[in-house]
Amino acid sequence: MRITDLMIKETMIMDLQASSKEAAIDELIASLAASGRINDPAKFKAAILKREEQASTGIGGGIAMPHAKTAAVNEPTVVFAKSGQGVDYDALDGEPAYLFFMIAAPEGAGNTHLRTLAALSRLLIDSGFIAKLKEAKTPDEVAALFDAKQAEEEAAKEVESAAGTNGGTGGNKSGPSANRANTNVTGGNAAKKEVPAAVSGGPADAEPFVVAVTACPTGIAHTFMAEDALKKKAREMGVAIRVETNGSEGAQNVLTADEIRRAQGVIVAADKNVEMARFEGKPVLQRPVSDGIRKPEELIRKAVSGDAPIYRGGGAKSAENGNEERSGRSKIYKDLMSGISHMLPFVVGGGILLAVSFLIEQVAGENSPLFQLLQTIGGGNGAFHFLIPILAGFIAFSIGDRPALMPGMVGGLMAVNANAGFLGGLAAGFLAGYVVILLRKVFAGLPKTLDGLKPILLYPIFGLLIAGSIMFYIVDPIFSWINTGLIDVLNHLGTGNMVILGLILGGMMAIDMGGPFNKAAYAFAIGVFTSSGNTNGAMMAAVMAGGMVPPLAIALATTFFKGKFTEQERKSGVTNYVLGLSFITEGAIPFAASDPMRVLTSCILGSAIAGGLTQLWKINVPAPHGGIFVAVLANHALLFLLAVLIGSVVSALVLGIWKKTLAAN
Repeated sequence: MRITDLMIKETMIMDLQASSKEAAIDELIASLAASGRINDPAKFKAAILKREEQASTGIGGGIAMPHAKTAAVNEPTVVFAKSGQGVDYDALDGEPAYLFFMIAAPEGAGNTHLRTLAALSRLLIDSGFIAKLKEAKTPDEVAALFDAKQAEEEAAKEVESAAGTNGGTGGNKSGPSANRANTNVTGGNAAKKEVPAAVSGGPADAEPFVVAVTACPTGIAHTFMAEDALKKKAREMGVAIRVETNGSEGAQNVLTADEIRRAQGVIVAADKNVEMARFEGKPVLQRPVSDGIRKPEELIRKAVSGDAPIYRGGGAKSAENGNEERSGRSKIYKDLMSGISHMLPFVVGGGILLAVSFLIEQVAGENSPLFQLLQTIGGGNGAFHFLIPILAGFIAFSIGDRPALMPGMVGGLMAVNANAGFLGGLAAGFLAGYVVILLRKVFAGLPKTLDGLKPILLYPIFGLLIAGSIMFYIVDPIFSWINTGLIDVLNHLGTGNMVILGLILGGMMAIDMGGPFNKAAYAFAIGVFTSSGNTNGAMMAAVMAGGMVPPLAIALATTFFKGKFTEQERKSGVTNYVLGLSFITEGAIPFAASDPMRVLTSCILGSAIAGGLTQLWKINVPAPHGGIFVAVLANHALLFLLAVLIGSVVSALVLGIWKKTLAAN
């Protein structure tokens, strides 16, 4: 496929009028919308702005490449635009942007389209080509330049392939010998700069050899621009290089264990997680993907000379990264989101099946085989049983790589068995991750001959023992004590002031959404529900209303405050309508875990109001579960639904007003 098949002339803007970054984005999006290439401009803009939050797509050299991959796109398209006066686009080099390439990729973009977009990104590394684009006056000239340049690149690749030089450009060959030929073909006219002699992996006169990984959040543009910049600079410097790309199609040109072993250094130019455990013991430069584009020579020189920290499971960081290193808060958020993203399918799949089971129970009874099947698949013995272990396991994985996954999952399971809830799971995940990092430091001094035993013996045994012991002796007893204490307090409070009790129980249902507070309130209501002479279900009405509010509030907030939630959050928000109506509070856990202050505070407020109203209106629900499906059994069914609605609306409004927009997060 030709690049000009995606860069259609009808969308090109040869005289961009915008004078600010957001205005430029709006003008480019308007061109997409006018040509029918996108179906939801607001949704597409939100995706563009979310990508800009991660790092500016103003890559420097007068170029900006805003891009997004979303269902708001009908057809893969690249909008070319040219500004005469330049736009302050927060570019990485601080200079104005004059050329714009807005890439719109649909969620189901095929491999051919993605490869074409990657090819476009690589062309923009050529400064001579960029200069010609700046001089172009018409869409026809732009299209002709791209067609000619792409044909030139394809011809060069055929020459390299015929010369057997694929090793230096991501082909099947690899290593110094393969790349030497490549340097002669494509960089022979360039003056070779002096580079340090190889320190390992071959004779002293062999070419230096490094490996690299490039990755950006969307995997469309910057991933491949960094790859091409590193390869071109390596050829000029006489350095052999192999580059693995982690793009939209997944990892390509994956580095082999032998290549990693022979490399003098490793460059990881990435703005998202990549597999790091394989680089254990190697000098590794960890930089933003933009550095792969803007500073390839610096990265290659440092990698060749070994001027990089030895990688020890993420524990080592380059002192020179300075402001480019993520803050501790951002790192924690990234680790948290890793756990949440892996947990989400269990929440959605299990929750929906549980909701359907409640409906079937009302029609066919609890002895129905279909009801029992869905309860088993989706409930505590099925999908929901894995929520907390998966959350904890992948938080640990994000922190300590693969060796931390097993201790994290076991710690999460221990939290479930100890009634510690998702807060206990969070503790287990972070605990296991940092325990493994600590173990890497402890075992760093062991002889090299024992390196192979670390991931298969030492980390699993000691990681599980230490993390499990802390969970067993510290975390579990604390949460058990909290549960017991809360139930005692509630029992002593009694039912003298039913409204206050309803406020407390309703609010507790939202404090940790399935954790010890939630379970304590529910256990108290069950105790009252089953006690002699107290089968009217007054307390059950309070906890059921309180438990229904968080997911319903999330659903309402994601519906009416769309600009403040990501596309994935909005999709998950829709499922929370069903989960909330079914009294499945856990549907709100991913949102609470990613933004605890705003989500928990707003949900506790709404749940407390809903619980208090049930007692003010003397509502009884004579069933221990079921949500809206058992609401008809209440003595005041409409008032019960009204209490839930009021609490949900209050929470949704507080959350929606309090939460920042995506562009300002």
